[in-house]
Amino acid sequence: MRPPALAVVGWSGSGKTTLLTRLVPELRQRGLRVGVVKHSSDAHPLHREGSDTARYAEAGATFVAFANPAGVQLTFPEPPGEVLALLERFAGSVDLVLVEGWKQGPLPKLEVWREGLGPLLAAERRDVLAVVAEAEVPGPVQRFAPDDVQGIATFLQQCLRDGVLSR
Repeated sequence: MRPPALAVVGWSGSGKTTLLTRLVPELRQRGLRVGVVKHSSDAHPLHREGSDTARYAEAGATFVAFANPAGVQLTFPEPPGEVLALLERFAGSVDLVLVEGWKQGPLPKLEVWREGLGPLLAAERRDVLAVVAEAEVPGPVQRFAPDDVQGIATFLQQCLRDGVLSR
């Protein structure tokens, strides 16, 4: 079983990361334990080329962890699309996981949209619960201004209570 999760989606440059870095502390202040997963369609290297951890991964280690006083980074090979299996690993330790990206994934979505970057996904998708945008958006979807972090947090808490993020 996975913890409740929401994908925060939008075109590159729309403000997803900025929103999340403001939303996480607001949700934490409200008593929620929040995890964040950054999803990318591009295959970025997970380790610095030639590093010890890269060599362990290349050797076939089941997982590679890098620990220092700043924290722990854990990497393991996962087939593409296994984000849901990753989320299951955090069941019981978080109240909500926010996944930045993963437009095509099965999670309910909060779309961050900015005119001129690409079409509004909510116009054609039923899995978008609300849109964060400066401009008005067509259709019946709920819209939040980018600076309305408290309103977005309240909306997410209601979605949690209603079980919308657990489906």
